[in-house]
Order: sequence, then C-alpha cells, then structure tokens
Amino acid sequence: MTTDQKHAHHDGHEGHDGHGHGRDSQGHEGPGGGATGQEFWEAFYAERDRIWSGNPNDVLVREVADLAPGRALDLGCGEGADAIWLARRGWRVTATDISALALERAAGHAAEAGVADRVDWQRHDLGASFPTGSYDLVSAHFLHSPNDDLPRETILRTAAAAVAPGGVLLIAGHAGFPPGEPNPHPDVHLPTPEEVLADLDLPEGRWEVLVCGEHERIQTRPGEEAVRRMDNALKVRRLPE
Repeated sequence: MTTDQKHAHHDGHEGHDGHGHGRDSQGHEGPGGGATGQEFWEAFYAERDRIWSGNPNDVLVREVADLAPGRALDLGCGEGADAIWLARRGWRVTATDISALALERAAGHAAEAGVADRVDWQRHDLGASFPTGSYDLVSAHFLHSPNDDLPRETILRTAAAAVAPGGVLLIAGHAGFPPGEPNPHPDVHLPTPEEVLADLDLPEGRWEVLVCGEHERIQTRPGEEAVRRMDNALKVRRLPE
C-alpha cells in the first residue's frame, strides 16, 4: 500500500502509505493475499515494535505551521506522528486508522508527549465509516492502495465535506516510486494533484486552491537507507460563508 491504507494510514516520517495510515510518507505496499485491509495492517504493525520514524510528514509541517490551531482530522494516522505534532501546536485532533495496533501505539506516544488529552483516536475503515463533525483542518497523507477495495475518491470527497467554512483540506500522495526501485503494482494509478483536485468535484466559487504541485522528498524509515522520491500535494481552503 502506501502510507495510505486507510484503507489506510500514514505516519509521517512515519510514513506511510496505505490505507489508513500514513503518515510518513514512506510508503509501503497494501493488502494482498486475500487478507482484508484490517488484517493486512494489523499483521504489518505486528512485524516490528515501531514502523515509522516518529517525525511528522514534511508537507504537513510546511503547510500547516502558520495556521491558527483549531479542530483537526488526521485520516490514516498510523503511529501518530502527525496527530501528536498538531496536538503539540495546540490543535484538538481526531485521528483515525484502520489498525487497532497502530492506534494503541499512537496513544502511547501521545501520552509520552504529554498530549493524550488533545487527541481522540478512532478506528475506521474509511471506506465503511467516517468520523463525524466538521474541522478546521482535514489532513490525508498517502491514501493509496494497490487493491480496488479503497474508494479513494469517495473518501476524499467525504473529507472535503468535513472541512468547516474557512478551513483547509490537505492531501499528500506519491507521484511515483523511488528511482531505481521496482514498482510492485504497475497497474495502480498514482493521481497527479490536478487529477485529485478534479476528482474532488468542489463547488465552483466555494473553494480556493492554495497549493497544487509536485515536490521532492527524502524518504526515511528505521533501519533503511534514505532515498529521494517525488510526492505531490494539494491544499485547498473552503471559503467562509
């Protein structure tokens, strides 16, 4: 998958790609071998005591650092790096992942960081359920899956609908695999930020595009050599009503 499973995840240099998680912008492959999304990710996290670096995603830090804290929704929180970074900056965070083990670890990291009371950890397979409420920031990093069971466009449209007036939707994704690394899922399309924007089908005159483009990033994961890869980001703001 990629840091996205979340029907996904991520973990910011934690990195992930895949369903429900993410956050790291590191990327990994998704459910396979007939396993459900949750089964895949529970097994994935059970392989090691720590998967991601524990650092927030670069795009999140760059694009959110100047925003006034409010309510944030982290889709695919992985081991919690992005949510904890937000909480430390004064945000009230709802953080979701498909993996109960990842959420347990994330809660432990939040307690160690002294922000346990600022994060609400919720387990969701985003293709089946979604957090309630509206948010000043909705963040989705590396929501990719090699399987057809991840309704990514639908999830991201639901994410946009959860943005409060004046709030921001931030979506980060991979633009391709690292140079020289074989692509195990050549049939999986990694959308450009322009395609993501078009798929959101945002009402005309109700949103403004703040960022839409590709960028280079150094990918790091514990015990592995750092590599350069291209990612992309879309940042849109819902205009006040």
